[in-house]
Amino acid sequence: MAGGSGGRLAARVSQGGGLGFIAYGYQSLDALRSEVDTARSLLQIDSNSLLPIGIGYLGWRLESPGVAAHDLLSVALNNHVQAIWLSFGTQLHSWIDFIRKSERKPGNTKIIVQVNSLNEALVAVRDWKADVVVAQGIEAGGHGSATAPPLLTLLSEILSTIPEDGPPILGAGGIVNGDQVASLLGIGASGAVLGTRFLLSPESLYSELQRQALIAAPTGSSVRTTAFDQVRNTLGWPEGIDGRGLRNSTVDEFQEGANLDDLRRKYAAAVKTGDVDRIVTWAGASVGLLNRILPAQEIVEEIHRDCVTHLQAVDSLLE
Repeated sequence: MAGGSGGRLAARVSQGGGLGFIAYGYQSLDALRSEVDTARSLLQIDSNSLLPIGIGYLGWRLESPGVAAHDLLSVALNNHVQAIWLSFGTQLHSWIDFIRKSERKPGNTKIIVQVNSLNEALVAVRDWKADVVVAQGIEAGGHGSATAPPLLTLLSEILSTIPEDGPPILGAGGIVNGDQVASLLGIGASGAVLGTRFLLSPESLYSELQRQALIAAPTGSSVRTTAFDQVRNTLGWPEGIDGRGLRNSTVDEFQEGANLDDLRRKYAAAVKTGDVDRIVTWAGASVGLLNRILPAQEIVEEIHRDCVTHLQAVDSLLE
């Protein structure tokens, strides 16, 4: 999630056995370079070797006027990151072409495309030759399609249509623990993507107040809304895209029809104090299952242990 995952979190996730990502959202080119440098330093990887993290880019941001898209993508390519994640754009094919033509070694950089429907998945696989496809369900925290199916429905639809020799299909949306990961593997997914769970690590870019808000949030407290984009003026998302975050006064007053300029002033003031009753705290639908702050590496290890335990339990039923 943009604003939640930087170089420190990406590095620690990878050290735990996952693949951590730096999420590029609205920061400067230099800020992105700095996050990559942080990850490289923590992982102790020299500048000529493959860097075992990824960078995620919002397609619509790359497509915005005045944005140095090629320079931003080149940060990933010049640092030999393992993967580039693309989502929410109308010209994703052009960025994939640029990556393929610019990478140091053909196929060295894995291209991950996020989708919210079967049709999007078919385009990513057949037309764009994506290396990995992430199916994002309606439960996902942060931005996503307001009309996406629930994750298990979307995954089943994609898995039953994509050929067996197609790319790995990962599931994203409301996944916070090992038993949920096991359920995705059980229906044929190649892996899982977790976001909200890692916002509760000390390595995330979230504040302590935001982490405590996530811990205190009951099930049902995350809502899909455009309120936060409107008050932050982070507009330009493709049609039908909104965000899932914790309900707070910003959401309530926006839904009640409060004056947008007033809401923007209140939001700007809240940013200075970190007031979670105003600022955005992105959170998926399973936020009510979260109750602990753990280092990112320990989160990965715990999820792996729990996933294996649940898979072994299912296997024993077949004996």
